[in-house]
Amino acid sequence: MSIFSSLSAVADPTRSRLLLLLERHELTVGELCAATRLPQSTISRHLKVLADEGWLAVRADGASRFYRLTPRLDESARTLWEAVRPQLEPAVESAEDEARAQEVLAARRTRSQEFFATEAGQWDSLRRELFGERVELGALADLLDESWVVGDLGCGTGQLAEVLSPVVKHVIAVDGSEAMLAAARRRLEHATNVELRSGALESLPIDDGALDAAVMMLVLHHLADPPQALHEAARVLRPGGRILIVDMVAHTREEFRERMGHVWLGFPAEQLDRWLGEAGFERVRVRRLTTDPEAKGPILLSASGRRRSAASNNGKGTSG
Repeated sequence: MSIFSSLSAVADPTRSRLLLLLERHELTVGELCAATRLPQSTISRHLKVLADEGWLAVRADGASRFYRLTPRLDESARTLWEAVRPQLEPAVESAEDEARAQEVLAARRTRSQEFFATEAGQWDSLRRELFGERVELGALADLLDESWVVGDLGCGTGQLAEVLSPVVKHVIAVDGSEAMLAAARRRLEHATNVELRSGALESLPIDDGALDAAVMMLVLHHLADPPQALHEAARVLRPGGRILIVDMVAHTREEFRERMGHVWLGFPAEQLDRWLGEAGFERVRVRRLTTDPEAKGPILLSASGRRRSAASNNGKGTSG
């Protein structure tokens, strides 16, 4: 962008008005028309000049195109604009443009609010139709630290390890079933940061303090000795490392023992709270999870805690 083309761009009063608005807001042609009270043909013509001279960034959003002052102005254009802007800002016309631009933004918010006011009762089903059931769960994994080593203890076919692998440094997935591990290998063949290990959860093939976090997803009820597995989880976690358990609330459905080999018919919250405290965890929290209306199994709960350091007190958390 030459200094002469820059001078030409800002010398026009209409283009200067547009630049002042587009420095503050990202707007469409129609919204600029509403803010400036100028016809579309005039706005479009001046936007083309500004875009051709490198003053604007343009973003497509469906059928709409949004314009804003580019953050990549070269030094001469930036210096020129900083000299011109103070002459524009006090003008009555600029204040009126800005007031109408605020009305445009308020109208955007109103459209959204009107939608939710009329569709609130149907929003859950509409969101499910558009994006699937519990779409937020996949995104929540991004809360994990990218430097962490995470243990998927009782990994089964590797479904959870597949979710974890893109967002953490390394996943160590352990299972005692060779058939499950074979299925996990097929699922995770392209996940280079997942390591599958064969072993019992009561005697984990993981070094002391190797994990930053550990997950036991619907596995504790299959174990002969859950307290020992929790002690092992504490051993392989670093001090301050986190554990998350998802399992069933205590229930009376005996067919689960015979059909699926369950050793335990779920767990009372108080039992998990006590076991985790005895295993070396603090800040323990146990709570029931929201029931999926289409699920046919028992209610689920989550239990979480943090491995105590040597200096920590032996207090426990709360159940709910």
